[in-house]
Amino acid sequence: MRRVHTMLQLPKKVEIIEVGPRDGLQNEKNFVPTDVKKEFISALKDAGLKELELTSFVSPKWVPQMGDAAEIVADCLDSTSRNIVLAPNKKGIERVYMTDCKAVAVFVGVSNSFNQKNINKTTAESLSEVLPLISELKAKDYFVRACISTAFYCPYEGKVEEDDVLALCGEFVKVGVDELSVADTIGMAAPHESYSLFSKLKDAFPDVLMTAHFHDTRKLALANILAALQAGVTRFDTSAGGLGGCPFAPGAAGNAATEDVVYLLHRMGIGTGVDLGELLKAVEVIRPHISRPIESTYFRLNSVSV
Repeated sequence: MRRVHTMLQLPKKVEIIEVGPRDGLQNEKNFVPTDVKKEFISALKDAGLKELELTSFVSPKWVPQMGDAAEIVADCLDSTSRNIVLAPNKKGIERVYMTDCKAVAVFVGVSNSFNQKNINKTTAESLSEVLPLISELKAKDYFVRACISTAFYCPYEGKVEEDDVLALCGEFVKVGVDELSVADTIGMAAPHESYSLFSKLKDAFPDVLMTAHFHDTRKLALANILAALQAGVTRFDTSAGGLGGCPFAPGAAGNAATEDVVYLLHRMGIGTGVDLGELLKAVEVIRPHISRPIESTYFRLNSVSV
């Protein structure tokens, strides 16, 4: 029997959400000077990135790296980008209200154990706190992004059921979130799992922006992104230089590197609006101030300083 080959069904354009300044730096041991963070954000915008997580309003006691959040927000907002600030609770959102930022990210883990290690609350307790806050934000015309942690595997509980992810996302959709960012927090997902979950999420919530967030712990992030593309996802969280990790997810490596993802997409003829040369300059800004080497393949092969 003659085998029939079919072309990949791929979009013409993909949106990249740059999370390096927030998710990328939150677990960095060295405090990155505030002026360097500002320069990093400016360089990322110069590279063409239009949606960025700038920082987070969290307790500096627990995440010292984000202690300069108010200054970052004050100096880095602009009218041509979606500038997102993570605010995980009422206190954080009250701090957002004191700024001109109009895009907020909240987060809840599907796994109870992860939530308890992270914020000392179960998933249900987290939801009971955050859902009314989302309703309040939407009433004030804020863009709200819900980050769904441990959507594939939990470092404490193992495999996470797809139905649990769908149920949690459904709670956020009911209160009007604009975006669901669904994360493989510890980088254990395989491509078939990526395709399966995102196919179901796209079917269940066709009117919500659907974003995939992969960590590259086991070097499967690019494969998982390709699988998510096949499932109809056209938005991806990435971090310049592959920066990142999670202080509450043991063993979690950095996010998928923005430059590697953009290179992959461009090779497949998918537009991103991102200039790879300018993106490397942004990575060079932050590289001297972080405690581990930049491991992304595109940076290693193309940076003049390596």
